[in-house]
Amino acid sequence: MSAPAVSAAYGDLLDPRFQKVFHEQFDQVPDMIPTLFTNAPHNGRNNMMWSEVGAFGDWGQFSGRVNYDDVTQGYDTTMTFLEFASGFEVERALYDDDQYHIMDQKPMGLATAAQRTRQRHAARIWNNAFSVDTFFYNRSEGVALCSASHTTNDPGVSTAAGFDNLSTSALSATAVAAARIEGAAIRDSRGNFIQVAYDELLYPPNLFEVAEEIVSSFGKLDTANNNKNVHEGRYKTIEWVYLSDTNNWFMHDSTMRKAMLFWVDRVAKEFAYAEDLDTIVAKWRGYMRYANVPIDWRWLYGANVS
Repeated sequence: MSAPAVSAAYGDLLDPRFQKVFHEQFDQVPDMIPTLFTNAPHNGRNNMMWSEVGAFGDWGQFSGRVNYDDVTQGYDTTMTFLEFASGFEVERALYDDDQYHIMDQKPMGLATAAQRTRQRHAARIWNNAFSVDTFFYNRSEGVALCSASHTTNDPGVSTAAGFDNLSTSALSATAVAAARIEGAAIRDSRGNFIQVAYDELLYPPNLFEVAEEIVSSFGKLDTANNNKNVHEGRYKTIEWVYLSDTNNWFMHDSTMRKAMLFWVDRVAKEFAYAEDLDTIVAKWRGYMRYANVPIDWRWLYGANVS
């Protein structure tokens, strides 16, 4: 446990000769949670659950009697809310004698740290997309979010095609075209074709030039031909510094993403202040409780580039 901030450790704050003492002077990374997640109300309990029911198959030819179809219970997804907290302590004398009011601004610094924490947790969806991540949620399928081995509970359905949203190709116009083809082939739990149209390209800053060339160039990339670039203006580009791998990239169907990717604040960011009567030490603390969850994989395509 850290000790309170005391005058002896912050001599510069007590010295009026300094022109300025800086505090949290850098602009913060924009909050991407409203862009990428659908905010859902909590249910008042310590977790939230989603389930699925499978699709119907094709109709058969009528031969005098209707053949009644059946549907299958799909996979369950359980979100568990986790708690996060931080605080800061300062002795009364330092707070009073601080010539630059830095200690008075420390609660604002806690709020900045809270947003940074939330961004890192939001990015887990993509940074951990190629392994089974159970930090905030459990999905009974037991398969990574981006995988070539997705399964179905419907009996007799082949998963040889249409159950793959994983690539290992580096970002390029050719790889984006291949992703679009893969998306068009995705099936539902019964093996039926569904409408998947990737319209968002998510990437780390290192891939900015490649991504923008793919989406913004009028002509076909890196050729002497005057062919039209079919990707021009087709995808919304989203750059995010919190993507931890500098080579991996992702595509989304934004309509499906909004319906299948949730952020839930069980307790929104809150802050409190108290002064210890015996030590005369002021304490600030922040607290928040939340979770995020994808309830299906079909909205996402991920490239795990080696």
